[in-house]
Amino acid sequence: MSLQVVVVTGMSGAGRSSAAHCLEDLGWFVVDNLPPSLLGTMVDLAVGSEGAVPKVAVVTDLRSRPFAGELRTALADLAQRGTTARVLFLEASEEALVRRFDSVRRPHPMRGEGGLVEAIALERDLLREERGEADLVLDTSVLNVYELRARVGAAFDETAAAAPLQLTVMSFGYKYGLPVDADLVVDCRFLPNPHWVPALRPHTGQDQDVRDFVLSREGAAEFLDRYQGVVELLADGYVREGKRYALLAVGCTGGKHRSVAISEELGRRLHGQGIDVQVHHRDLGRE
Repeated sequence: MSLQVVVVTGMSGAGRSSAAHCLEDLGWFVVDNLPPSLLGTMVDLAVGSEGAVPKVAVVTDLRSRPFAGELRTALADLAQRGTTARVLFLEASEEALVRRFDSVRRPHPMRGEGGLVEAIALERDLLREERGEADLVLDTSVLNVYELRARVGAAFDETAAAAPLQLTVMSFGYKYGLPVDADLVVDCRFLPNPHWVPALRPHTGQDQDVRDFVLSREGAAEFLDRYQGVVELLADGYVREGKRYALLAVGCTGGKHRSVAISEELGRRLHGQGIDVQVHHRDLGRE
């Protein structure tokens, strides 16, 4: 079995340690707070040890610009030696990060004379390039530890990965903001909104009456047909490129009616098409 390597990095407070614990529970050998320059040494130790370690996860902090450059160099060196490392980047919204730092009452590691919000903005700017180069970006803003475990497991647990691609179809409400970790965003606000139908307003897209209303509107069937084809095409390309996890975000105004019904139906259609589909409703239940 060839060695697998994952580098876990991202924003302070976004859940690097929690992701590391998830990987450890999945059987990965986890090394915390390792400087990127020592990544190659760690891989050599894993390969050369008695009873070689098949899966290594390294948690690293890239707040220092030289460290970011060291990571790119280390990953390139590993690739030349025939070992491909995947990079998992964790991030969260400003609101979520502020709430987390306030709850634990510890200072942000980049906080100087400015406030917490300024420190978060500075770190986000410093890590912008690393985020763009990551293999998988996870936004943990609204994830609890169990949901984070499911997302990490979907991406890195091979024992649970019978399908070549794991796809999460997630409904969301535009008024609560775009999901920043989406690979593809679908907008279904062109469909009539059940919110304006008094009998349907209290219900959700998981209820049959709302589902029937949404899916029977003009353009809904064609919309689903077109995007089903797009996803199937993308899935083949992702598999060829070694990408095992993808997030399709389906949005409407509030994330309660149209996006939920469309997500459920799209997930049903894609199931069994060589894609392992999970449907998640980010904003269902929010006011």
